Amino acid sequence: MSARVLVVDDNAANLKLLEVRLSAEYFEVITASSGIEALEICERSQCDIVLLDVMMPGMDGFEVARRLKSNPSTHHIPIIMVTALDQPADRVRGLEAGADDFLTKPVNDIALIARVRALVRLKMVTDELRMRAVTSSEIGVTDHMFEAAQDSGVNAKVLLVEERNSSIDRIQAALAPHYAIEVEKNPQAALLRAAEGDFDLLLISLEFQNFDGLRLVGQVRSLERTRHVPVLLLTDPGEEARLLRGLDLGANDYILRTADKNEMIARARSQVRRKRYTERLRDTVQYSMELALTDPLTGLYNRRYMETHVGTLVERSAARGKALSLLILDIDYFKSINDNFGHDTGDDVLREFAERLKASIRGIDLACRFGGEEFVVVMPDTDIGVATLVAERIRRRIAGEPFPVEKGARGIEVTISIGITDRVGPQDNASQMLKRADEALYRAKRDGRNRVVADAA
Repeated sequence: MSARVLVVDDNAANLKLLEVRLSAEYFEVITASSGIEALEICERSQCDIVLLDVMMPGMDGFEVARRLKSNPSTHHIPIIMVTALDQPADRVRGLEAGADDFLTKPVNDIALIARVRALVRLKMVTDELRMRAVTSSEIGVTDHMFEAAQDSGVNAKVLLVEERNSSIDRIQAALAPHYAIEVEKNPQAALLRAAEGDFDLLLISLEFQNFDGLRLVGQVRSLERTRHVPVLLLTDPGEEARLLRGLDLGANDYILRTADKNEMIARARSQVRRKRYTERLRDTVQYSMELALTDPLTGLYNRRYMETHVGTLVERSAARGKALSLLILDIDYFKSINDNFGHDTGDDVLREFAERLKASIRGIDLACRFGGEEFVVVMPDTDIGVATLVAERIRRRIAGEPFPVEKGARGIEVTISIGITDRVGPQDNASQMLKRADEALYRAKRDGRNRVVADAA
């Protein structure tokens, strides 16, 4: 796993030591000797993770972390604080400032590499989402990243998988004021419960009498419905080897059962905030994909999607030796609708037409708005005879009942003309089929409109 690590420390010897250790594991290392320099590097998106010394003159590590996490453009960068301070209050202060983890000086090599790898892996999951979300924002799609960065990380649903009553009581006492806690003592039943429960965080013990907690971590990460749910491991001091294995399996963080209550809250909040941030990114990407592929007025696929996808359908039809038909539909005299009733009424007609069209075809058929009042339907596994019957059914559905417009206050008569073709040989392609269907449509309109004409090829 290659990544660029920013090491921030005002001590040149410490910088060099960490640089050598990370370089030996094939990480690319860049360094900064002040908080201001670190912020500038992060703002330029020049690193994947930050190893941040706490005690620095001028701007300390806590302030650097706060600034990074409050900025939507740097909020996603993982931060590991490296400090000689080991008091619970200091750790909580760092976590509340936005640190994702802590390493205490002198830094243990195994812990250093394991932590860096785990957090880099997590960042790589979100990088592609962020890139697409930023692109969506640039083309005018609502930018939700600032809102996501400000999420408080409270009011989440948490599943605690633990069999020790004393540990359960302690964790519930710490987290219950902030989260809805559910407890599962049976680790073998926990996977099903996690998959069905829509949880924001899983707290999984590594120690059970008759079960290996690491197995549950692996199962959680292999199951689609729980793959993105953050996992916080519960462990006792002295279990470093198993803990590192759990991080390698995909756990996001860990906490000792003996940890201070405030540290429990802060670590849980950090994981919930990161999950919600990632979910908002996914929602933004999904929304932008829908905008890129669909026509906003009718909800049908747009021309860009059609031009890409029709070629694939034609090639697949030829490879399998299956029939494929293509229809071009045009609303008759649509310009006069706009001229006589206004463009708002024209939009009502297009929306109603799309609804009737979708109700007349199968789920596997591809319906697209080709442009203006012209539409395309591609019908896999359908010969031209069946396609003609479907086209006639669509024509009757359109002409059979007036279109409600102006919120149902009035109705207007609408008819359509349809041209049809099918794939005629192994060398046939999408552009040829579209041309033939368009010629058939032209004949339908020339011959009086409100009719279906099949290509004679």
